[in-house]
Amino acid sequence: MGHGSSKELPGTESTNSEGGSTRFSRMKQKLHFHSKDQHHPHLRRIFRRISVSRGNGTSSSSSTSALKLVSAEDFAGIALLTLISADMQFKDRWLACVSLGEQTFRTHISHQTHKPVWNSEKKLMLEKNGPHLARISVFETNRVSKNKLVGYCEIDLLEFLAQDSDSDFEVFELFDPASAGKVVGRISLSCSVEDPIETEKNFARRILGIVDYNEDGQLSFSEFSDLIKAFGNQVADKKKEELFKVADKNGDGVVSMDELAELLAIQQESVPLINCCPVCGEVLEVSDKLNTLVHLSLCFDEGTGNQVMTGGFLTDKQASYGWMFKLSEWAHFSSYDVGLNSGSSASHILVFDRKTKRLVEELIDKKIVLSMRAIYQSKIGLGLMDKGAKEILQSISEKQGREMNTIESARDIPKFVAFFKTFNEFFIRELKPGARPIASVEHDDVAICAADCRLMAFKSVEDSLRFWIKGRKFSIQGLLGNEIYSSAFADGTLVIFRLAPQDYHRFHSPVSGTIDKFVKIPGCLYTVNPIAVNSKYCNVFTQNKREVSIISTAHFGKVAFVAIGATMVGSITFSKKAGDHVKKGDELGYFSFGGSTVICVFEKDVIKIDEDLLANSARSLETLVTVGMSLGVATKKQTKVGMP
Repeated sequence: MGHGSSKELPGTESTNSEGGSTRFSRMKQKLHFHSKDQHHPHLRRIFRRISVSRGNGTSSSSSTSALKLVSAEDFAGIALLTLISADMQFKDRWLACVSLGEQTFRTHISHQTHKPVWNSEKKLMLEKNGPHLARISVFETNRVSKNKLVGYCEIDLLEFLAQDSDSDFEVFELFDPASAGKVVGRISLSCSVEDPIETEKNFARRILGIVDYNEDGQLSFSEFSDLIKAFGNQVADKKKEELFKVADKNGDGVVSMDELAELLAIQQESVPLINCCPVCGEVLEVSDKLNTLVHLSLCFDEGTGNQVMTGGFLTDKQASYGWMFKLSEWAHFSSYDVGLNSGSSASHILVFDRKTKRLVEELIDKKIVLSMRAIYQSKIGLGLMDKGAKEILQSISEKQGREMNTIESARDIPKFVAFFKTFNEFFIRELKPGARPIASVEHDDVAICAADCRLMAFKSVEDSLRFWIKGRKFSIQGLLGNEIYSSAFADGTLVIFRLAPQDYHRFHSPVSGTIDKFVKIPGCLYTVNPIAVNSKYCNVFTQNKREVSIISTAHFGKVAFVAIGATMVGSITFSKKAGDHVKKGDELGYFSFGGSTVICVFEKDVIKIDEDLLANSARSLETLVTVGMSLGVATKKQTKVGMP
């Protein structure tokens, strides 16, 4: 989280009208449902229903595609985040982005200055157990094809709102992404929770504005009829005359904003009027009051253009792209989306960071991406592999491995880690004790993540073939080899841990048990990048060099642990031997230089994988995890396992 302060902005006046109350106390007042307020009893009805409703529908649209269902227990409110201004070290035209969960929004581009002013705001739904760590990124925009990230900060919005501060805004330091701890500027922002009564007032006002053709703030019967049609409720459409009379309390022949708000509140509690969103056309779950309200509140802000920030982006990098990338998207030369990395979508590899609950883009050189697409996603490329290219890859990997073990290789290590004698010593460095906490350390029926990696988990091989592995010849028997394979693994659970070159490259035991045996299987050294794994022409996991071990456990039966080599990773080193007993989290071994993969195969129905990992995998989306994070829970009773 960035370092904040509460300095007064030049040219701004305090909007505190509550007699010196702090932001925390104002937030508590706004989240209160105003049970003592007798002036607007009808404005409280929808919000009373929030406390008993449950999220079970769906809501997505072009403008609110990142909205997901939220339960009443998890709903923390709708926050209004405003990026006010920044103070940078040099003049440029500046752009700022806000990333939260799977949504990213961007401001307009400032004038040429070192003190850009945006005053750009965006409403965000906050959840107690959902994403609330926002990343603020500031880009200079003097590039043709892409803009350069200059500074960033991360802010926990729930913590920010709970701070006992007299100021409505904070100033946060922006850090250099290329130099840890270096401050390159400061950004001023504000964040507040919207008052539920004000939310409902604004909601009614915006609905009224859709069909208030003469802009007099009232609805005639014809305007009211058009509004009912826009709600998509055929039953209400047939009763629009009756509804109009109900709404027109004072009998003056028109419906005011307050009258419309009262009608909507009353109907939401009995027979809801709104079956579809008038802005995006999304069909709404009428029984799901909370998510309907959240969807409409956020979607109406998009539809009226009141919010300055532009949405529809997945990451800050996508939001910052210049016109050349937009042109390539339009021409279908590239695309930017979550899912299988094939064709044009292989230009960008997106993963979901489990810790920050945010989408991030994997950093990989574009030339390498184009090379991998040419080799692994075409028959011609794989044909070259069959004609000797695979031997060249293996030779290069082995040569590179030998070089990384020489003292001269230390020249490639940045100065701050230059005390390593060789590059591989740097690459396979150990972590400090306690750097990776182990989930439920005293409970061996909880399995953990085996590596710092991008993870995919599937209940069965069929699921893995449907959502991720596209090689036509993949099978568990082909992966484990005849010596290890048994029918118990045939339709078992599959977990793939993909390590990128920048990751900590030691792997750890996901379970507690005894190591039965190790079996080495010779093979190729194809890349384990998703571009190859998602290719129907390549069978990476069953063709690459690998070493398989079996761990006998009390809670999960036998677990197959497969360490797979890859391009530039010819060396797999295990630090344990057959007969050793391991506790979950114990180091099993390491890969030398390059990206690589570990695959764990559990017997059928012995583990219940964590729901978030399965949900992401079903979307063909890798989850960024670290060693020790929870993987799943055993479903079978404990069995006795012989000790070594």
